[in-house]
Amino acid sequence: MRNLLARLFSFFKKQQDISIGVYGPPNVGKTTLANRISSDLTGEELGSVSEIPHETREIQKKERMELQANANTLSFNLLDMPGISTKVDYRDFTEHGMEADAAKGRAKEATKGIVEAIKFLEEVDACLVVFDATEDPYTQVNITVLGNLEAKQIPIVIVANKIDGDNADPATIEEAFPQHPMVEISAKEGTNMEQLYDTVVHKLAH
Repeated sequence: MRNLLARLFSFFKKQQDISIGVYGPPNVGKTTLANRISSDLTGEELGSVSEIPHETREIQKKERMELQANANTLSFNLLDMPGISTKVDYRDFTEHGMEADAAKGRAKEATKGIVEAIKFLEEVDACLVVFDATEDPYTQVNITVLGNLEAKQIPIVIVANKIDGDNADPATIEEAFPQHPMVEISAKEGTNMEQLYDTVVHKLAH
């Protein structure tokens, strides 16, 4: 694998956009975040949001966006990834009122989406890894996702989402993974998005 710095230099030299993937488990607010970023920068949302797990089952992409901070400009493509989970059970969907046949179809699509998201780690140049600040960060999915990204030397910004929620405790996320920059946000409310943008540009545009 090419050295990370060489990869980034090659992208900027050719004036191509880098690809930033939005990763994390289902229902942590990945698509809400992707929609917020896309809406802020282009005026258009990227995908649909639902309380039912695995609403996003295919990679969704928004191309040629720009962020500016401290005289630096970052051009990038944003990829909203299907939620990563260790197991997809169709009964998770029937609990939300779906019929069994539809739930089984959704489970199959969700499993395929997970495989595609993992494969796409070979294509992304950086990642926003989204955590639910109201949940325990020490999960197999979170540890596995971060471990894979670190092994591939992919730059990471951790996003502690849902800080507007009851019992939100983003400090536990920072304590769990202090090796990466973290920004506390509410993608739904738009809280601290400028701080997130500044962090992403600082991390990637140097």
